[in-house]
Amino acid sequence: MTSSEPGPGNKPNEEATQVRSRMSLSQRLRAYMFAGILVTAPIFITFYLAWLFVTFVDSKINPLIPAKYNPETYLPFAVPGLGLLILIIALMLVGALTAGFFGRLWMRLSERILSQMPVIRNVYSAVKQILETVLAQQSNAFREAVLIEYPRRGMWAIGFLTGITKGEVQNLTEEECINVFLPTTPNPTSGFLLFVPKKDIVPLSMSVEDAIKMVISGGIVTPPDKRPAAVRAKPVVSAQTYEDMDVLREKDSNPILVPKESRPGDLVDKLADD
Repeated sequence: MTSSEPGPGNKPNEEATQVRSRMSLSQRLRAYMFAGILVTAPIFITFYLAWLFVTFVDSKINPLIPAKYNPETYLPFAVPGLGLLILIIALMLVGALTAGFFGRLWMRLSERILSQMPVIRNVYSAVKQILETVLAQQSNAFREAVLIEYPRRGMWAIGFLTGITKGEVQNLTEEECINVFLPTTPNPTSGFLLFVPKKDIVPLSMSVEDAIKMVISGGIVTPPDKRPAAVRAKPVVSAQTYEDMDVLREKDSNPILVPKESRPGDLVDKLADD
C-alpha cells in the first residue's frame, strides 16, 4: 500500500483536512486571532507588570538622588531602572554593614529601642518574624503543597505547609498537628491558617509553583499528574465514606465514637454489617 492509497493511517489526516475545509474565512480569522492572543498576552502582561514595578521604584528613589550625581541631569532622556539598581546596591551595603561588629551593635540597640514602644514593637516583631521565616534559606515555609478536607468532609482544598504546630495549640490538641496555610482564589496572599492533624494531610507531588498557578486561575490551569501510572490508578481519599458515615449517624440518632488512631471510614463496613 502506497502513501497515496487510503488506509487506516490516513484517516486522522483526512478528517483534519475536512474540518479545515469546512471552516469559513471568518472562523479561520477568529481562530488565528485567539492563537495570537494566547501567544502575545502572557508576554505583554509580564513586561507590563515589570515596567510598572520599575517605574514605581524609580519614582520613589530618583528624587532622593542629588542632582549632580543623577545621570538624568546630564542626559536628554530618562534612565529606566536607575532607582531599582540603586535600591539593590543600597540593600547589599546595608546587609554587608549589618554583618560587621558595629552593624550588630546597631541592630541590638535599635531593637531595644523599638521593643520599648507599645504599638511599634508588636508590628516590628511580627513583620520581622514573617520575613525571617519566608526569606530564610533553611525555611520549610511554603515548600510543599498538600490536600486537606475543607470546608467540610468530602470537599478538598489545596494548602501549603508552613511548619509544625507548637505551643499552646499543640498542647491542647491530642493529635499531632501541622500548620497549613489555605490560600484564597484568585488572591493567594490572603487565606486562612489551619491546624490540621498530620494523619489527615495528603501530600501532593505537584510543585508549589504549579499549586499556586492552579489556585490563582481558579482551577483553569491544572498541572499534569507526573506520577507513575500505577500510582495514579490508586485513589488515596474518598468522599463517599464520609457521606455513608453521616447517613449512619442520622439513621441511628446517636453519635458514632471513632477509636483512637483510626478514621471514620474504617468503621463504615463494620457498622453497616451490624
